[in-house]
Amino acid sequence: MGLASIRNIDYVVLLCEDMERAKRFYLDMMKFRIERETPRWISFHVGSGLLCLRPRSLDGIFQDGPGAPAGSASVQLAFRVAPPEIDEIQAELAAAGIDLMGPPRDIPAWGHRALFFRDPEGNVIEIYAEV
Repeated sequence: MGLASIRNIDYVVLLCEDMERAKRFYLDMMKFRIERETPRWISFHVGSGLLCLRPRSLDGIFQDGPGAPAGSASVQLAFRVAPPEIDEIQAELAAAGIDLMGPPRDIPAWGHRALFFRDPEGNVIEIYAEV
């Protein structure tokens, strides 16, 4: 079956300029639980998968270029919650000083109500509910 046998994403890796700052965001703000941590790797449990952080450059393995220019996005991560949680999450993020990319918005074409903001590395985070 080859590639057709793939059934799920096991983990996603975000490339980071500042591992400690990204770790604090996903641990303290997003409330994800650390699964494993080394000086060059941090993985968090998110449902049945892992969200992982690693330095942008891994000497001896490969070199990735500099981070994306300001105002652009490299990755968008979407996390589903129950509909009543969107407004609560908006208030929690605002209270923590997170710069939201606007208020929650309805996206009729997808049947979603969504809230968008960026992590410390500039990746877009979407919290959405199916409505």
